[in-house]
Amino acid sequence: MARDIAPSRTDEPIADVAYLARSDHRVPTLVAMTDRPRSRSELCELTGVSSSTIRRTLREFEARNWIRKDGYRYEATRLGEVIALGMEELIERVETERKLRDVWHWLPDAVTEFTIDTWSAMTVTVAEPDAPYRPVNRFESLLRTTTEFRFLRPEVALMEPCLGVLCRLIEGGTEITLIDRPSCHTYFFSTYPERSSEMVAQENFTVLEHDDLPPYGIGLLDDRVAISCYERDSGTVQAVIDTDAPAVRDWAAAVYASFEAEARPPTSEPLPE
Repeated sequence: MARDIAPSRTDEPIADVAYLARSDHRVPTLVAMTDRPRSRSELCELTGVSSSTIRRTLREFEARNWIRKDGYRYEATRLGEVIALGMEELIERVETERKLRDVWHWLPDAVTEFTIDTWSAMTVTVAEPDAPYRPVNRFESLLRTTTEFRFLRPEVALMEPCLGVLCRLIEGGTEITLIDRPSCHTYFFSTYPERSSEMVAQENFTVLEHDDLPPYGIGLLDDRVAISCYERDSGTVQAVIDTDAPAVRDWAAAVYASFEAEARPPTSEPLPE
């Protein structure tokens, strides 16, 4: 038997939140009037809605004491400013949550404990069915401009087009250290024998290996950190998350240093040409 669900009371706070959220123009309209007084025609132009719609919206705002009219212009009251700021913050938080939603299960535990401000500073690039190389291309754009490069689990850096950029950085004298699993070194050396021989012959390129690396990668590029998320079974690059947030940089540098201290030169070597 169906159970009746009581509708929200109109005198509850959630009713005002719902009113603002039901139409795209309402929050921007209120925010616009916190900046300076606005005429009705100006609000129509700013929001792209009709004069009759703005008229109804202003009437609702006035009934809630969120705005006041001064001549032909409207401005937010202090109550309206508080509501506008709160809605902006809520929308920003939801935008941040939506950005991280699809990659949350890949993130290191330490990253999930950072503040919302730290999360909002992250750029998240996720592979899509029609654009599987989006994360790789994003990382390539970061790699292209760096003058420092250290990477724990650098599989994304060894994929084209990143590999070509990596080789150019080595040729240009950039100090580079890569720490990966023995199986990955064996695969790379056997797949790219000539290129790998040229790379490891350079004094500014160091390869180390570690048997127990995390399921994600950490790249340190100048003042930016790149976290690469891999599909556990196939190793496919699912996402790249990059940020210049100091808290993430400090965490990434500490994690990298802990693995570097335990790493060793690779047991396998590039195949002879």
